[in-house]
Amino acid sequence: MTDKKIQGEGDYISGKKYQDMQHEFAENGPVEEKAREAEEALDGPEGQDLEQARRETGEGKTR
Repeated sequence: MTDKKIQGEGDYISGKKYQDMQHEFAENGPVEEKAREAEEALDGPEGQDLEQARRETGEGKTR
């Protein structure tokens, strides 16, 4: 498959756009502020729900 414009499963255009946006945020975004907000959310009333959602999606599992 040499067509880089394939849409659907393995959407190259959206994948590249997402990756570029993530790199831009990591380099220039309010990373520290968002990290504090996440910590406060985990320590707050929604913390248990957030932790349950993390477990259900498999985040944090070793591969």
